[in-house]
Amino acid sequence: SDYTSITVSDKKKEAFHEPPPVIVFPGSGRNSSTGLRRQKRDWVIPPINVAENSRGPFPQMLVSIRSDQDQDISIRYSITGVGADQPPNEVFSIDPVLGKMFVTKPLDREHRSSYHLRAHAVDMNGNQVENPIDLYIFVIDMNDNRPEFKNQVYNGSVDEGSKPGTYVMHLSAFDADDNTTANGMVRYRILSQTPHSPIPNMFTINSETGDIVTVAPGLDREKVSQYTIIVQATDMEGNLNFGLSNTATAIITVTDINDNPPMLTSRTFSGEVPENRVDVVVANLTVIDADQPHSPNWNAIYRIISGDPTGHFTIRTDPVTNDGMVTVVKPVDFEMNRAFMLTVVVSNQAHLASGIQSSLQSTAGVTISVQDVNEPPYFPTNPKHIRFEEGVPAGTTLETFSASDPDRLQMQQIIRYSKLNDPANWLSINRTNGQIVTTAVLDRESSYVKNNIYEATFLATDNGSPAASGTGTLQIYLIDINDNPPALIPRESQICERMNRNVNGVNITAADADTDPNAGPFVFELPIFPTSIRRNWTISRISGNYARLGLQNQRYLEPGVYEVPITVSDSGNPPLSNRSVIKVKVCPCDRNGDCTTLGAVAAAGLGTGAIISILICIIILLSMVLLFVVWIKRREKERQTKQLLIDPEDDVRDNILKYDEEGGGEEDQDYDLSQLQQPDSLEHIISKPPGVRRVDERPIIPESQYPIRPVVPHPGDIGDFIHEGLRAADNDPTAPPYDSLLVFDYEGSGSTAGSVSSLNSSSTGDQDYDYLNDWGPRFKKLADMYGGGDDD
Repeated sequence: SDYTSITVSDKKKEAFHEPPPVIVFPGSGRNSSTGLRRQKRDWVIPPINVAENSRGPFPQMLVSIRSDQDQDISIRYSITGVGADQPPNEVFSIDPVLGKMFVTKPLDREHRSSYHLRAHAVDMNGNQVENPIDLYIFVIDMNDNRPEFKNQVYNGSVDEGSKPGTYVMHLSAFDADDNTTANGMVRYRILSQTPHSPIPNMFTINSETGDIVTVAPGLDREKVSQYTIIVQATDMEGNLNFGLSNTATAIITVTDINDNPPMLTSRTFSGEVPENRVDVVVANLTVIDADQPHSPNWNAIYRIISGDPTGHFTIRTDPVTNDGMVTVVKPVDFEMNRAFMLTVVVSNQAHLASGIQSSLQSTAGVTISVQDVNEPPYFPTNPKHIRFEEGVPAGTTLETFSASDPDRLQMQQIIRYSKLNDPANWLSINRTNGQIVTTAVLDRESSYVKNNIYEATFLATDNGSPAASGTGTLQIYLIDINDNPPALIPRESQICERMNRNVNGVNITAADADTDPNAGPFVFELPIFPTSIRRNWTISRISGNYARLGLQNQRYLEPGVYEVPITVSDSGNPPLSNRSVIKVKVCPCDRNGDCTTLGAVAAAGLGTGAIISILICIIILLSMVLLFVVWIKRREKERQTKQLLIDPEDDVRDNILKYDEEGGGEEDQDYDLSQLQQPDSLEHIISKPPGVRRVDERPIIPESQYPIRPVVPHPGDIGDFIHEGLRAADNDPTAPPYDSLLVFDYEGSGSTAGSVSSLNSSSTGDQDYDYLNDWGPRFKKLADMYGGGDDD
């Protein structure tokens, strides 16, 4: 069987200067006598310790590895793992023949504190001859790192007046060395304190935890508000000879407590205030407080503890200066109080710290003098209510609306009255005594009266310096009297000519501008005369304000408009009556009681015979219009079928053209007649393609040249223009024997067209007119007369 054994060449392995130990692979032993196998106990391979930051020389041998079979065969050794064939590579190496393992460079425990490698043994053919063994390499720590604070400056705070042992703040430093050894064990101490008041050692620090606490009383923010402490951290358990050190700064702020009561700068203050003024500062109270400004320990609160039972004043704190501003919140009256003696106490927003007593200077007296001013007169009862019946005549005295002057301590003043607002202009007021008299009849039904109340405003002004005035309102409640007769609505309605049970009549409503008891219930009556009213109509009251007007039973009325007088009386004392006329349209109705269309027309005031006559007239008028249209059509047809008396080819009648443009009469005489003449040049005509020409242009054929007639540049009279053209045509022996319907859509300066009148010209000139034979049948007679042959 296989036996596992580990041999070490020397027990003094930890001495680095001695030869390195030898590690033997677990081999296999065989008992020659018995041939039995037995399992031997495994040896524990101790770790290999290597000091960090070794200075070499490198490579430095660590251990020798050997196999028992190296006496029989050649063995090759190798190592695997992190630091050998895995990153970081080549930190360790091994001699493949001798089995010596080396470290090739200095190790850093803070980077990696241990390595785990495996050693292998193979023969020359690469066959494994031994099982791999595990090698553990530990890096031994050296004190090569200083303690490091996370921050260079730490901030803490402590209340002033704190007792010794009060916790302030905590500092801590980190050492990268092994904290299980002295290399990484850090200790703290205070190097200095600034300032030294009241003593140099106001604080201490726990050497192991880094907690800073107070060690002495006497912290006073008003004397020292901040301390600066230098703290040192040293490793090697604080050994200053061997340990490494570092420092940090601790800033300790002494926080404020309310240990200083506010103190008024004076025991007495004074001020003055005009009467009837509010929201004005009348005195300013100054205070000092040694606590931290603009904090609850410094903010002052002022209270009036006596001298103002009716609450005329309050004290507001100025948020910037902390002063107390005595302010008037309720008007003061000089005639009631000429001065106020206030007692004021001041305190902080925060309570005083325990053991601190309030100062005597936190209380002061404030004297406020009241200044007399001219106050406006006032109406003792405002608004003043009175009751009066409407309809009182003009000149009736209603009330004496007088005002009082509050300035009793001043010289006697005179008050004058005037009217400020009188919407309906019904009132007047006596300038001296304020007596109010009506100037018109008071009418409760006026639009200026709201809810039976008429309101007017008056002004009372004194003769003070400066003058002051006050207003007063008089409200007159107008008691209703029966001064308005009732009226009926609606004033027009319609009803069927024959009553039926579904349609009973016309509902009538009575309205009265008065109120109870001068309004309803109302009495509705039909007059006795004329007698036809009660014979044809009936009226019955439905309720106090409503009645129904209808036809008498079994009564028939012709359709039309009937005026029915109705008398309505109210319930006043005495009652008032009103005779109203209601226009009722009586018309034929359908089964539902609605007027038919014919019935509505009949109800407009026309009888049946009149309606029939109107319809007949309308039919006759339409028939006449139809006959006239037929006659016009027939005449047009006859005119179109009538033959002309002359040959259509000889019909040279012109059409009458209508031009919608109208001239200006005698004022529109400035004609440019030269535009009616043809242009001198005919190039624009000759250049046109064949078949396209105007009927008023000369034929484009070889012909004689005619002299150009003189052109009148701008004739001033249309008659002169015509006579000039006629004269030119009569005197032109070469005028061509053709004429046509002319379309003068071209306007230029001058015309060379000939005239038919030239046929009668007396001029005798030799002219060849043979070309007339080419102009068609219409010019045959002219061709016979002028063209070819000898003269007869």
